[in-house]
Amino acid sequence: MSAEQWFAKTEQIHRRIRETQMDNIKAAAAAIADSISAGRVVHLFGAGHGSLPVMECYPRIGGFVGYHPMTEHCLSYFTNVVGDSGVPQFLFLERLEGFAQIILQNYRLDPRDCMMIFSQSGINGVVVDMALETKQRGLTVIGLTSLEHTNSVQPRHSSGKRLCEIADIVVDTCVPAGDAMIEIPGLREKVGPGSTFGFVTAVNAINCEVARLLTERGQPPLVNISHNFVSPEEAEAQMARVWQAYTERVKDRV
Repeated sequence: MSAEQWFAKTEQIHRRIRETQMDNIKAAAAAIADSISAGRVVHLFGAGHGSLPVMECYPRIGGFVGYHPMTEHCLSYFTNVVGDSGVPQFLFLERLEGFAQIILQNYRLDPRDCMMIFSQSGINGVVVDMALETKQRGLTVIGLTSLEHTNSVQPRHSSGKRLCEIADIVVDTCVPAGDAMIEIPGLREKVGPGSTFGFVTAVNAINCEVARLLTERGQPPLVNISHNFVSPEEAEAQMARVWQAYTERVKDRV
């Protein structure tokens, strides 16, 4: 069954990340914990479906203060498909060199910050520029990418570099080249993309490790909680603390 193939493929991704990427996950978590401990932020960036792990990371239940999403609407919300904010515009913009520098004009970066970038291919102009520019400014760059995919394609950026060749720390999402993983008899194209699963698996592992490190340092993170399992008063009080802390942390960064 094709559904069984999907479960087998995603189980393989999960297992490979766990077996091969723990050292990189721990290195990423240590860098992130250092930024958050210093009162700084971890910027999050991705284009296309690379924006989904940004939203998975923060803000959401179980996420915590210290992360700063930088996802651009024009690079993320192209579900009109055609017309306004359609896929053709997105495909142009994600490959456009110089766009990341324009995006970064809106933010005040600091070498104590981290930049975490998500890209299955790691070759498009906007993510490569984002990595190059933030690394040049002294930030620790963490790249989450499929090494199998990125090493199977030619770089598109004029520098000739891929995200994995720029980032200080690389976490391989262990997703097959081409993203789609499932072959259907009689259908030429594969279905069942794995990149979102790989991103979410890796980034949640990183974030759980960050929470442990911060707590052990006596700086437990302020966590977004579910309103469904505590009293309305407790939920309101916790979220007020979270939003105040987030606002204070990012007010001088934007």
